[in-house]
Amino acid sequence: MKILLIGYMVGCLLIFMGCQSHNKSIQLNSEFQKAQNKFFKDASRSPLKSKDLKVFNGLDFFPIDSSFVLMAQLSRTPNTTYFEMKTTTERVAKERVFGVLSFIINNQPFVLNVYQSEFASDSDADADYLFLPFLDDSNGETTYGGGRYIDLYIPNGDTLVVDFNKAYNPYCAYNDKYSCPIVPRENYLPLKVMAGVKRFEDY
Repeated sequence: MKILLIGYMVGCLLIFMGCQSHNKSIQLNSEFQKAQNKFFKDASRSPLKSKDLKVFNGLDFFPIDSSFVLMAQLSRTPNTTYFEMKTTTERVAKERVFGVLSFIINNQPFVLNVYQSEFASDSDADADYLFLPFLDDSNGETTYGGGRYIDLYIPNGDTLVVDFNKAYNPYCAYNDKYSCPIVPRENYLPLKVMAGVKRFEDY
């Protein structure tokens, strides 16, 4: 009887460990999430305050949702001028509307402006970089109140993939010493984008 009881307890322990391992794999089920957590854990680069870094175990992400991986049509706007995009400090970011992205979510059409920095052409590494900031109805509830960002790159054609599962918070969501571009109001989506990085617990 004692042997059977020990065997049962060992079996339960193995099942529990397996569940723990499975949960961990779910939490880190994309390269984007792994890269984000690796970056935030690196004390030499992390935007976290020192007190938060000491207890940091990983960012909180929504489960990966394929319905938020979208093929968007890019309508380029080559004649737009650079403007001063406001930030959370007195600094301004010089950006221009590179184009307008059109896409469908849950059978509803939406558009967002995508931006290009004035200094993008100064560096080969940044030459193709596009900046997609957006607001949605989850802000202030499950996501950061100031909206989130997505990194994109200039495509060869007029379509590109927009993956909201890769939406991340501006650094100022973690530390008010940073200066972050404020999402233009026209880049508001009237729905809850339950994908990407969630709101940081201290904000």
